[in-house]
Amino acid sequence: MKASRWKILVAISVVMLLAAIGFSQTAGTTPGPGHRGRHFSRMLGISARHLDLTDAQKTQMKDIMTKEKPTIQPLMQQLAQNRQQMRQLESAGTFDETKVRPLATQQSQTMAELIVQKARIKSELMQVLTPEQKTKLAAFEARRVARFQKHLQPGQAAPNEAAPNQ
Repeated sequence: MKASRWKILVAISVVMLLAAIGFSQTAGTTPGPGHRGRHFSRMLGISARHLDLTDAQKTQMKDIMTKEKPTIQPLMQQLAQNRQQMRQLESAGTFDETKVRPLATQQSQTMAELIVQKARIKSELMQVLTPEQKTKLAAFEARRVARFQKHLQPGQAAPNEAAPNQ
């Protein structure tokens, strides 16, 4: 059960990351100071300033993301269209599994393709990093996974939940 939760969370995270990347690359405004490296560093899952990326690394990563945009953008559009169709089916009033199931299958196939593309792009981005930066990123990812696992533990009250009165 935990493995399927993890897969679902990873898939959702990938979609959110890719949506943020797509949005940041299609914005019509010029990025302000400090914004330049955010879209590809999000792909790595950490802020560029925490990795101490050089300008050359930022440029290389930006080039990779620019090159990959035509691959990712149609998949993101397909996800958006599928979500819109699913919302229409959900609000139709009567449930029609014969319409929902193929849409869900298509959505899962698109998500799988996005996950593969994200892994490929992240691999390319990782090649730009120095060994020290890769170590920093690995430590950051390990902390993030540990925090996530902590939240998945059954029976633990969330920090903002009040203790029951006795």
